[in-house]
Amino acid sequence: MIFEHEIPSGSRLYFGQSAKIKREIESIASETLETLGFEEIVTPLFSYHQHECFEDQKLLVRLNDAENHEVTLRADSTADVVRIVTKRLGRSTESKKWFYIQPTVTFPTKEQYQIGAEVIDGTFKDIAETTTTLLKQIGSEPVMQIANIRIPHLLNEKYGVSLDVLKSMHVEQIMAADLPWIEQLVRINAVSDLEDLSPFPDDIKAELEKIKEATDNVAYSNMVISPLFYAKMRYYDSLTFRMFEDNSLLAMGGIYTIDGVEAAGFALYTDECISNKMNRG
Repeated sequence: MIFEHEIPSGSRLYFGQSAKIKREIESIASETLETLGFEEIVTPLFSYHQHECFEDQKLLVRLNDAENHEVTLRADSTADVVRIVTKRLGRSTESKKWFYIQPTVTFPTKEQYQIGAEVIDGTFKDIAETTTTLLKQIGSEPVMQIANIRIPHLLNEKYGVSLDVLKSMHVEQIMAADLPWIEQLVRINAVSDLEDLSPFPDDIKAELEKIKEATDNVAYSNMVISPLFYAKMRYYDSLTFRMFEDNSLLAMGGIYTIDGVEAAGFALYTDECISNKMNRG
């Protein structure tokens, strides 16, 4: 029996203080991003092409339009923003910097409020500094973890290290690889560990240099380096960052390509930011 007052598992309910914090975070975000030159966009809740963003299509909540074509509820905002801006708005706007404040919905009943931004032809520096500025404005200065998704793929494709092993971070199995430089790669954690890259082969070295350049360009002191970080991330294939505070993932972003369009973006996870703020206060 389902009582009238029950809400589905994974759904969000904010009231009183938590609703006030949510409103304040979203208000600060919109003002901050507009000041930084972003324009706001609100994409439809329904989409025809969300399936292209998800390897696991079970995550999508499906239904049909008036012509019986399958549509899904919005489970990802980035791809829709990039496609609508570049293909639908086209020449009607010259702006390349867009932000959104809207939830995503995944199967079966999971809601996630997000604040995000996308910069067409943007750089890692652009989006990383935008994210840290926004988080600082809402009272958080979390750890920034910088990674390069290309490194795990190279380890898998050329050096025989399984992506499953990297994903689960089985350090003993990673160290067992017959590679003279693997231990030094495993031990990279701080920005200072990137000073001497001479032990690494050229392909790995080139990707580590991209991380080093990012740390040099982004004005943020609380950084850690995770060259072995791997997860199945939609459309991200190079430099990425994640922002952590008290073991909570507050934001994630990086550079990516969608339908041949190169861009940089981030998503701030509003629900986690609200929870952190409630726990502090």
